[in-house]
Order: sequence, then structure tokens, then C-alpha cells
Amino acid sequence: MDKLDLVVEQWQKEKPHLDTTPMALIGRLLRISKHIETHITQCHKSFSLTLGEFDVLAALRRAANKSSLTPSELTEALLLTSGAMTNRLDKLADKGLVSRCHSEEDRRSVTVALTDQGRTLIDEAIEVHVSVLDELIKSLSSEDKLLLNGTLNKWLEQFENVS
Repeated sequence: MDKLDLVVEQWQKEKPHLDTTPMALIGRLLRISKHIETHITQCHKSFSLTLGEFDVLAALRRAANKSSLTPSELTEALLLTSGAMTNRLDKLADKGLVSRCHSEEDRRSVTVALTDQGRTLIDEAIEVHVSVLDELIKSLSSEDKLLLNGTLNKWLEQFENVS
């Protein structure tokens, strides 16, 4: 019995007509989310990165068919505002992890690419990141992972209308 079980039990005594299942489910998800965020933040911090900076470097690195992306492509991939993307790119450029290149055809057009230092860093960071994620779900069996992933995917569709 965890703390949420106690809360649910108390509400069932006070308001027996309420279905407290959603309270228990979402309460547990929120608590798990805090644990996950703490571990991932510590992982990224060990590379002197924020979560947002890591996301930008990862998006650039996994764009395998391109050596660079436009800020608009990054903004769309990471679901950010242009202002937030500019801020992240400025910080990453200051750290020497990305470079901005102006197009020779249209000087207003800019692409962003990983520097050698940025590529080396994200290649190392992604390995540790995935290890941390694996550790976070170690108590789940392979079947649990498949079931949970499918269930969460279905639930996420409710909010994002993903097909």
C-alpha cells in the first residue's frame, strides 16, 4: 500500500459514490514523472546541458539524411516557439556545440549544424541517456513495457489526435 492507496481509501470512505481510479492513476503518473524528470535532468547536467539543449542536439544528430536543419525545422520537430528555439540555439552556439550557416543563395536563410564538439558530446550523452531510461524502467518485464507503451500511446491520442 502506498500513499495514493491511503488517499483513495480515505476518499472512498468520505465519498463512496466517487470513482477514485482516475485519481490513483494520474497521481501515480505525476509522481513517476517527477522521478523520471529528476533522473534525466541529472543525466543531462552531467554533460552541462539542459533538457532543452539536449533535445536540440539530439534532433540535429538524428537527422541522418541532413548535415543541418533550419531553425524552423528544429522548432517544428521539438514543438517550440521560434523565440524559445532562438534562445536554445544561442546558448548552444556560445558553448561551441552548434554553428549557424547562412545560405549563399539567400543570406536570410540559416541552417544549424552540430560542430565536431557538439557531435562528440551528443554521441556520448545519448548513450548515457538511454542507459538512464533503461534503469528507470528496470522493474517492468518486457511484456509490461509493451503493454504500457501501447496503453500510453492510445491515451496520448486522446490529447494529440495522432493516427
